[in-house]
Amino acid sequence: MLVKNITRGTLLGEDVSVAKTFSEKVVGLSGKKTPASLFFKTRWGIHTFGMKLPIDCVIFDDAYRVRALAENLRPSRLFFWNPFYKNVLELPAGTVSKTGTKVGDMLELC
Repeated sequence: MLVKNITRGTLLGEDVSVAKTFSEKVVGLSGKKTPASLFFKTRWGIHTFGMKLPIDCVIFDDAYRVRALAENLRPSRLFFWNPFYKNVLELPAGTVSKTGTKVGDMLELC
């Protein structure tokens, strides 16, 4: 899947995997030794236990508007947000900064 920030005209991810099952969501990017991108839906928060690398995290609503961000989220951490929003995009650390993504930006998934 391709994810674009249409507000800034930047590309957040080209080869974004989609986690659909419970086990895919729980495992997520844990154990990956190279940076990767993952999209999934959950309401309460994420963890980075078992991860080898820090990540950036983008939370967005059903209209694809960014509602929360976490940059350089290190391994063994938790990140929570308003449970009204359920779309989660985990990205390699530095992606949010590099693309200039801010709360309120509009995304496109294709």
